Amino acid sequence: MNSQVSGFYKLSPKERLDQVAAETGLSDEEKEAIANAMLPMEQANRMIENVIGEMPIPLGIAVNFKINGEDKFIPMAIEEPSVVAACSYAAKLARIRGGFTTEASEPIMIGQIQLLDVPDPEGAIVQILARKKELIEKANSLDPILVKFGGGARDVEARVVDSIVGKMLICHLLVDCRDAMGANAVNTMVEGIAPMLEEITGGEARLRIISNLAVHRTSSARAVWDKEAIGGEEVVDRIIQAYAFAAADQYRCTTHNKGAMNGVTAVVIATGNDFRAVEAGAHSFAARSGKYSPLTHYEKDADGNLVGSIEIPTPVGLVGGATKTHPVARANVKILGVKTAQELGQIIAMVGLAQNFAALRALATEGIQRGHMNLHAKNIAVLAGAKGDMIDKVAQQLVKEKKVRVDRAQEIVKELQ
Repeated sequence: MNSQVSGFYKLSPKERLDQVAAETGLSDEEKEAIANAMLPMEQANRMIENVIGEMPIPLGIAVNFKINGEDKFIPMAIEEPSVVAACSYAAKLARIRGGFTTEASEPIMIGQIQLLDVPDPEGAIVQILARKKELIEKANSLDPILVKFGGGARDVEARVVDSIVGKMLICHLLVDCRDAMGANAVNTMVEGIAPMLEEITGGEARLRIISNLAVHRTSSARAVWDKEAIGGEEVVDRIIQAYAFAAADQYRCTTHNKGAMNGVTAVVIATGNDFRAVEAGAHSFAARSGKYSPLTHYEKDADGNLVGSIEIPTPVGLVGGATKTHPVARANVKILGVKTAQELGQIIAMVGLAQNFAALRALATEGIQRGHMNLHAKNIAVLAGAKGDMIDKVAQQLVKEKKVRVDRAQEIVKELQ
């Protein structure tokens, strides 16, 4: 498959879909699901409560990506202009020096059991660890299917936490969830071993639930951007200076990380995964040192090229939930060509790095608004009443005048009419 596409943005939506389908082997049924992405109301009504309709999000394809030597088309579900284009351009520049290299840890999730009124918390930790094997066996007996596929409970940890209501003993069950996100399996296991922990510690088990801070389930990506291709060594220096700003200042760092999450979340949504869990985990991961820090890192190599990297928690799956029930999510997984949750996590990290680089490069050179407002102008034109070919004409005039405002768009619409 070749994801390096010239002029992809010039094609019609149908032509783009046809090209992606030809490269990734989508069936006519899968193409139809993407082109007309409305769930049957009966199916939507079973997915959540109190259903009254749907709210579609635009689905785009980021091109030019090469990951570990393999080309990929990247489905991205997002409403914000410029993100898909920026990711595609970042990937194009990264290809010059080989694209992205990625890695992923084992898919280990944490289940937490909160134990209160433990008579001897420190002593209870010793007792819990002494019966670790028994606790793991009990947990695995509750999900033999997961164990059959090579997953299951792997370890037990315990610590004492001081809180406003006094000391509490927190037990962690580490579970290899394989290709599932794992919430159901982990929650079942921690509920199942809670009575044993009460008996061991003499305390009372309260909360028994998965943690979305998946520190044991992370994905990382790295790329080298050629200094000449991105505008010279001065641009490399400016990007590193922008990164240094984020590393030093929480206000900037929040927006810096949001840039990475623009890419991350778009892929997570496109594949039917829990984007709220991924968002929460990523921001918590960024603060794990006690200081909120950038999810990405930038530096120069010996030749003055820009080296970028990212590491984020990726609690995502390919089995269960909307990933399997939503027809568009299934089609998007097929476009990605991933077979394991670890592969999906690596792609998510890669796209996060690409989008963060694109945002920093824009900020360090022409400013973020130029490309963003060029695309935003079309939304303003539609809001002002433009239709059909008039949308592009109005948008072009707005950009030319550098007045991307609804009131000016309405004036242009009236002039053209």
